[in-house]
Amino acid sequence: MVIKQLSVFIENRKGRLEQVTEVLCEKNINIVSFSLADTSEYGMLRMIVSNPEEGRKVLKEKGFSAMLTDVIAVKIVQEPGTLHKILQILFEAELSVEYMYTLTTTGQNTSIIMKLSDLKEALKVLEFNGYEVYTALEAYEITNNVDK
Repeated sequence: MVIKQLSVFIENRKGRLEQVTEVLCEKNINIVSFSLADTSEYGMLRMIVSNPEEGRKVLKEKGFSAMLTDVIAVKIVQEPGTLHKILQILFEAELSVEYMYTLTTTGQNTSIIMKLSDLKEALKVLEFNGYEVYTALEAYEITNNVDK
């Protein structure tokens, strides 16, 4: 239930982010979710895309520093305290969250992308506590399912 996240280092200069999206668009690779963080010199673009292997390949061919990272996508109900409950469960299992961001929100449901200190253990702990995670196929094609 681990999915691949496409991460791209982007220099902080005009038009560079647009170039990344252009490369993916030309190859018909959909960006399902993303997070962009920056420093004074570069940005880190983290994305869930419809074809992560191909996305990494075409970006590297265009001179971008791109890599794949294992993450999980946890399904949660959109209610106050839900995120806190998950974080508490992970904390009690002595797992640390390296980063996270929202995958999608549909009606009363939300999904979050999480990079944790131990993904296998996190999956066990979450499953034991009744949480579901997306499969790779579900995560990469989530936008196709939102309208249904």
